[in-house]
Amino acid sequence: MMTTTSPQPKSGVSIRELCIRFDGNEVIKGLNLEIHEGEFLVLLGPSGCGKSTLLHSIAGLTEFESIAEGTVEIGGQDMTFADPSERGIGMVFQSYALYPTMTVEKNMSFGLRVGGCPKDEVQRRVQRVAAMLQLEALLQRKPAQLSGGQRQRVAIGRALVREAAVLLFDEPLSNLDAKLRGELRRELKLLHKTLGSTMIYVTHDQVEAMTLASRIVVMRAGVIQQIGAPTEVYERPANLFVAGFLGAPGMNFVAGKLLRHASGGLSLAGGLNVDLTNYPFQQPPQHQQEVLLGIRPEHVRLDPGGAWLGSVHLIEPMGNHQVVWLKSGSQLLAAIVEDHVQLQPDQELGFDLDLARASLFDQRSEQRL
Repeated sequence: MMTTTSPQPKSGVSIRELCIRFDGNEVIKGLNLEIHEGEFLVLLGPSGCGKSTLLHSIAGLTEFESIAEGTVEIGGQDMTFADPSERGIGMVFQSYALYPTMTVEKNMSFGLRVGGCPKDEVQRRVQRVAAMLQLEALLQRKPAQLSGGQRQRVAIGRALVREAAVLLFDEPLSNLDAKLRGELRRELKLLHKTLGSTMIYVTHDQVEAMTLASRIVVMRAGVIQQIGAPTEVYERPANLFVAGFLGAPGMNFVAGKLLRHASGGLSLAGGLNVDLTNYPFQQPPQHQQEVLLGIRPEHVRLDPGGAWLGSVHLIEPMGNHQVVWLKSGSQLLAAIVEDHVQLQPDQELGFDLDLARASLFDQRSEQRL
């Protein structure tokens, strides 16, 4: 466990109408984002969506001539074209980028020493951060003598000794194995709780995003698709892309058309016939509108008396649960089932859908209905 310490000063980040182009290719497109003081904001999206470019623009690592429009403010000051050293930020990269000939202590203190920080202040900061990250016994070792997780702790420590108000993380755990990623995720979350600094974290890993974030920003092709708390983004995705990107296994989609009945009811006719009379539409639905019904695998429940019948197409054991793929007519659905339930391939069974947790999307616009 990390030791507690007094919180560092906090700072918000404001990005307004930011447009970044590389060789005429628009990577960030008129982006607006307010990052609150002290929050843990995660930029989530597939490779090439612009999340690292956005992080680098906050850090001052983007070539200034590529910034076509917009501003980046840190702590209320315009830092769009300021040098990285002037921005009051600390950054942790995917690669550890440690100096191999320097000890842990020298690696952590290098930036402070180059910047002319007094020797006793350098020592105070290094000792403080080493205690937080459990590096005290490793201060005289060199990177080659450390494990991958220890090296990443040193890289994080190097950012922390700057006592920056804003900390930036560019996929810092992607080179670690699953066990180490889990351990460092917990430590980063505790670190944020302890420091209270503004943390901005880039990842394509939805597990990291869901477990770490105060808010998630989902990006696609340089455009923000949705911003919200992890549970909000997961349970009420704003569009088809967000719905399909989050979740493992992914959300089930059932295509069909909306039918309005003389009784006033509404149903979906397609891969499955579903009563949608009680669905909370955000905009008035249209008769014969082509839609996609989205349902998470955990909201598909096996039930002998269920409204639908299907057969077991495939079983994927996952340890404490199993993913069961059900075929109902032409529709294939993933369901999460407890590990003790005994099922066989081609077994016929009933199932229900938790329609109170369903999402509905217009096929043409791909927006939530």
